[in-house]
Amino acid sequence: MLGFIIRRTLVVIPTLLGVTVLIFLMLAVTPGDPAELLLGERATEASLEAMREHLGLNEPLYIQYGLFLKRLIKLDLGETIWTRQKVWVEIRERFPATIELAFVAMILSSFFGVVLGLISATKQYSWFDYASMLGSLIGVSMPVFWLGLVLMLLFSLTLGWFPMSGRISVETDLQIITNFYIIDAILTRNWAALKDALSHLALPAIALSTIPLAIVARMTRSSILEVLRQDYIRTAKAKGLSQFKIVMKHALRNGLIPVITVVGLQFGILLGGAILTETVFAWPGVGKWIYDGVVKRDYMVIQGGTMLVASTFVFVNLIVDILYAVINPRISVK
Repeated sequence: MLGFIIRRTLVVIPTLLGVTVLIFLMLAVTPGDPAELLLGERATEASLEAMREHLGLNEPLYIQYGLFLKRLIKLDLGETIWTRQKVWVEIRERFPATIELAFVAMILSSFFGVVLGLISATKQYSWFDYASMLGSLIGVSMPVFWLGLVLMLLFSLTLGWFPMSGRISVETDLQIITNFYIIDAILTRNWAALKDALSHLALPAIALSTIPLAIVARMTRSSILEVLRQDYIRTAKAKGLSQFKIVMKHALRNGLIPVITVVGLQFGILLGGAILTETVFAWPGVGKWIYDGVVKRDYMVIQGGTMLVASTFVFVNLIVDILYAVINPRISVK
């Protein structure tokens, strides 16, 4: 098991190097002069040349890539064009909001997806099976930004149950410790702030969870159905075990192996794909930050945000591989 974990961890190194190459080349071929973006259109040629020299843009591409790696190792992602603040500082401030949103969305999608898929598999071809799979198909097909607007219209404007946007109300006083508002509210025992933070989190989390919920439900149904056809399940039935014990003890653990892969991949996608959700609900996370950076053509924000999302996706996949080996030790042996 330890050897498997070490091997999978070592694979991360060349993967991340490949990510840095792609990001560097993508930015290198992007039209526009980074020096002009940083200094503005009215900058003199002398100041532009000095900035290019400072950024290493006058060097060959391989030297520029080396300088890019050197800055990444030092966690130096430069400064944003608009705020003149360190990119890493803004990421540190905004990433907890994205993690909080993606984590709650993933909990909702994983729990309800597994429950719906499990019930559908055990009640195959029933009305519940057809209804849940139809709902899953609708969930996959529904655009997140459209669903977000519908949720805002229904639950915020019409019913007034939840706030429309933001992460917490202006009048709510919360002592920031970790920048995870739910955790900070619990640590400070500020139950009013906890309620306010959860109410702001509800609609964006529901909107973001629809697509992974549908995918997890369909994958769980398919995987459980395949496991239920195995010989050891028939043997368990022949021994007189109850349907509940067969499903929960024998089928569910083996059936969840491919589901874990889907959950892990979807969590990585949520961290990078929360851009539309965060923009619709004005959620102050990395997704909206990247969107604003694209609109403002902020070179450093796009670079730092892309690197963060890609790296997070790689590490999430590493964790999924390790969980695979924990659930099914045969994988580590192979």
